[in-house]
Amino acid sequence: MADPLILDRLTVRATGATLLDAVSATVAPGQLTAVVGPNGAGKSTLLRGIANILPSTGGIRIGDADLKALKPIARARRLAYLPQAHELAWDISVADMVALGRFAFGAVPGRLSAADEAAIAQAMADTGCADLADRAVTSLSGGEQALACLARVLAADTPVLLADEPAAALDPANQYRVMECLAALARNGRTVVVVLHDLSLVAQFADSVLWLGGGRLIAQGPASRAEFERHVPALFARAPGFATDGSNALYFRRDCDS
Repeated sequence: MADPLILDRLTVRATGATLLDAVSATVAPGQLTAVVGPNGAGKSTLLRGIANILPSTGGIRIGDADLKALKPIARARRLAYLPQAHELAWDISVADMVALGRFAFGAVPGRLSAADEAAIAQAMADTGCADLADRAVTSLSGGEQALACLARVLAADTPVLLADEPAAALDPANQYRVMECLAALARNGRTVVVVLHDLSLVAQFADSVLWLGGGRLIAQGPASRAEFERHVPALFARAPGFATDGSNALYFRRDCDS
């Protein structure tokens, strides 16, 4: 089992504005933790702050390891980050791009160890990218690029995985493939933190939720119906409904007066 991810008053400021305000939380391994909140709540900022892409104050630890004090290679061996936007400037094959996920372990395309090859093959199989291995990444559709980028992150095989809207560009079948893959990683002992806007996916796959609003952590708790009924109306101004078939699928009713 991996060590917990511990945030101690994590704060991100930019151009005089506080984007993330003193967020403290302990994110347990073995669970899929969703980050939920309206647009501008600080969800992407939270992940970018944890990944050290944005400068921040406060503490970020994985167990006893201070992530801010680690050298980039050491940090990359502990934590992998999938951004919301995928900018693919190099016209390389999907297999070579996924291999870049092993860079922190000394791998480069064309010079891979058996462990590298196994991690790459598993990541591509889990995300449905194996048939795309020889395709140029720039020739892929937006959804295919999203799957290939996720495979690159999974190939790193890190104890902590951060993913910002990993299902956003995908069709329903691939949305569920991705969420099932991330949930399985969590069950196997990883610390998985995922930003999601689709609350039905949160209700069906998440074990716990970080509820954000206005750059602050509003609450942290289980992904239960009671928690959804408590926080969703306040954050989204609509009350959720739940499927009655035991699936935990969540939906919103259309406002017929609008």
